[in-house]
Amino acid sequence: MSFQTTDLCDAHSDHLRVVAPMFKQFGGQVKFSGQVVTLKLFEDNSLVRDTLAKPGAGRVLVVDGGGSLRCALVGDQIAELAVKNQWAGIVVYGCIRDSAAINGLPIGVRALDTHPLKSIKKGVGDVDIPVTFGGVTFTPGDWLYADEDGVIVSAAPLL
Repeated sequence: MSFQTTDLCDAHSDHLRVVAPMFKQFGGQVKFSGQVVTLKLFEDNSLVRDTLAKPGAGRVLVVDGGGSLRCALVGDQIAELAVKNQWAGIVVYGCIRDSAAINGLPIGVRALDTHPLKSIKKGVGDVDIPVTFGGVTFTPGDWLYADEDGVIVSAAPLL
């Protein structure tokens, strides 16, 4: 990856949205970008697994987990599935687990924190709808760019 979010902000500040600095960095890919796919759910990661089992084609899964800090929505098995299916990254407004294993995978992950407890599995949630957190609305088809300095979102590709 040859971008810096700081440079993209300098060049395109009127065309992008900057996510509040709220995420911890996980995964072996510090810098990642791709077109956004969204999920909205609460303490149930069934749709996360279902979505990441499909071809990612370099896209980024944005999961609005309601900011819950009571369980994890992504673990090492789901992250491995994302790598296998060529997803560029996962942004979770919630927690992940198995962070040591995820840190060894070639994928970018941002989450609020870690939690050892797995989620429930009822298959409840919404797919491909606009979701809002961190002061930004993520719309399916937007473009997300993440690096050491933050996460930004644009309606059109910046590169």
